[in-house]
Amino acid sequence: MNLDPSPFTGVALHAIGGLAAASFYLPFRRVRSWPWENAWIVNGFFSWILAPLLAAFLLAPGAWSVLAASPPEALFFTWLFGFLWGIGGLMFGLSMRYLGIALGYAVALGLCAFFGTLIPPLFTGEIVEVATSRGGQLTLAGIFVCLLGIAMSGKAGLNKERELGDEAKQATVHEFNFTKGLAVALGAGIMSACMAFAYAAGKPIAAVAVEQEISPIWQNLPVLIVIMFGGFCLNLLWCGALILRKRSLGVYFVRPALPADGSQPPRLSANYLWCAIAGVVWYLQFFFYGMGTTLMGKFEFSSWTLHMAAIIIFSTIWGILLKEWRGTSKATHRWIAFGLGTLIISTVIIGWGNSMG
Repeated sequence: MNLDPSPFTGVALHAIGGLAAASFYLPFRRVRSWPWENAWIVNGFFSWILAPLLAAFLLAPGAWSVLAASPPEALFFTWLFGFLWGIGGLMFGLSMRYLGIALGYAVALGLCAFFGTLIPPLFTGEIVEVATSRGGQLTLAGIFVCLLGIAMSGKAGLNKERELGDEAKQATVHEFNFTKGLAVALGAGIMSACMAFAYAAGKPIAAVAVEQEISPIWQNLPVLIVIMFGGFCLNLLWCGALILRKRSLGVYFVRPALPADGSQPPRLSANYLWCAIAGVVWYLQFFFYGMGTTLMGKFEFSSWTLHMAAIIIFSTIWGILLKEWRGTSKATHRWIAFGLGTLIISTVIIGWGNSMG
């Protein structure tokens, strides 16, 4: 059972996944009175454990038999790259904490797009075939246009850093810390690229899924179970250590204390609810990414660039709506507009190149 390529449908699915990725931190910001690591691991339980299992149960009910029949080597390396991606996911969450949505996404995802897109075909040797075909050349051109757009978005973020004082930046990003945020964003950009490697390592698992008559559009759902479990293992180790060190396990069972400003304390159930919503939305980015990759055709490696471009487009829009750019100059706003426009153009070019392939 084969699935005919449909690159422009794939681009649309990557755009939906990008919207989900750019939006997950909004409900996460509604969690009150919990330490960051407590909230993050609850969010992770929903996004890395429950959501992948539920999606596979509903849409690929033979997922467990697929995993049982998959090569052990494929399972291990898929889990390993998922574990390494978990480092990037952890740092990515910290970059949102210290830089805000707009600047954090631009810095982290710029590096993530570069490493995650070009290293897999370099590693497999496919880059030669790509570079010598007309469709491949167009796809590569689209990737570099995308990187240019990401650089423009990063330039806008750096302008914001110079133009706004600490008080203005912390009005929208309460724990703004450019130095700390830049360090974790750089780490997130490099390590998050392991998601692309995890999908590559999981191809034998996806092949078994198709052999067992799971619809090709859902072939990556069993792969995601393994990847996400790897990411959860890493985050559980890190957040669990912090929770034990700070002795904050009790916040899961006791209603948050009255805030210092005298406002009504949040309900304990509300914190769980917002973490659950954030987690499911976070998972949806990879749900749609996995669908999109199956439709991209010969130059599937470009999927990661499309995913990154879509995330930055929507995260920049969210940053504008949340007034993270308030008080910046007209020149900075022009960089924002140039970056968005360039990223949108890049997705069209990549989709065109894939259709030729």
